Amino acid sequence: MTSTLSAKPHPLDRTDRRILEALQHDAGLSNQELAEKVGLSPSPCLRRVRALEEAGIILGRVALLERKRLGLEITALIQIGMDRHTPERFAAFEEAVAAYPEVQHCFLITGQAADYLLQVVVPDMDAYQDFLLRRITRLEGVSSVHTSFVLRRVVDRTALPLNYLNT
Repeated sequence: MTSTLSAKPHPLDRTDRRILEALQHDAGLSNQELAEKVGLSPSPCLRRVRALEEAGIILGRVALLERKRLGLEITALIQIGMDRHTPERFAAFEEAVAAYPEVQHCFLITGQAADYLLQVVVPDMDAYQDFLLRRITRLEGVSSVHTSFVLRRVVDRTALPLNYLNT
């Protein structure tokens, strides 16, 4: 996800931070449950959540799914090199990979021989081979592909570290 927002952080107080911590760990909390967790009554809690949404801090709420229970056994990290470094080439590549549901993350990177790092989830090696040969290598501008496969997830979190926020 690209961001055009200012890098300047939105001011948050301790209660806002507690709301964000609670929602990062369980976005399915009802407003009543959230209010109890953070020590507010329901109406002010709901107003604060809406303000955090309007400020673009809360982007949405999702259910986290267990990949293996859904038969998605393979996670691949794919480094992709591009033949030309032009805005048009990068935009076309980014638009194409954004449409592939297998792509969980796409990062434009530096410090490597690659230009992009993709995290891809597929059921098995046959599906990976199909994804690679029928989609990735057919994208205009892709000049190199190097894949690593995840053996085990050591740290796999979605929560952001809020301990850096001033409160």
